[in-house]
Amino acid sequence: MINIILAEDHLVVRNGIKMLLDTQDNMRVIAEANNGNEVINLLDRGVLPDVIMTDIGMPDMDGITLVETLSARFPSIKVIILSMLNNSQDVADAFAKGAKGYLVKNVSYGELLFAIEHVYKGGRYLCEEIAMLLLEKINKQPDMLQLSEKVMEDIEISERELEVLQLIGEGYTNLEIADRLFLSKRTVEGHRQKLIDKTGTKNSAALVKFAIKNGLIN
Repeated sequence: MINIILAEDHLVVRNGIKMLLDTQDNMRVIAEANNGNEVINLLDRGVLPDVIMTDIGMPDMDGITLVETLSARFPSIKVIILSMLNNSQDVADAFAKGAKGYLVKNVSYGELLFAIEHVYKGGRYLCEEIAMLLLEKINKQPDMLQLSEKVMEDIEISERELEVLQLIGEGYTNLEIADRLFLSKRTVEGHRQKLIDKTGTKNSAALVKFAIKNGLIN
């Protein structure tokens, strides 16, 4: 069971997320908070979750400050940012302070659930929308992201994974890839993450850049 604390100052948004998570057999919202200070108070009282999902823009203590505080005081708790903000600086700040995931609030339910499970298992996750925005920025600024020039000798990418990789490089979403390859969206999400793991990249944007540089896709 994945125990979760939700930190979000907009009650309607928080209730919507809670309703979704409560439908999952392996997830449970054990507490809610309006801001970072309330989260810290909960933890100090012994309410210890596996994952905290937090907004950035909250009163009293914002999400980035909360992430930094949690990294120092409760390093075993994994934090996922769920925000309306999709600019690269906020994303970079969140991961630099210790966040394990970053999602925008218009993320699909499927991707939200996948991200929680992936982060809970020890991974890091950047949502598809932000990954594609960063890819566009990388294409305009080739030196923005430094990738290793050494080609991996044996990546062991399957034919199906290569098909998924090609479509990712063409800008298709997980749902669109699933429709084109007659797969479930969750299966495509799994292929995407395996590709990231196998290539040693950190997100979809870096994955595409790696694939282009090493001749895996056109």
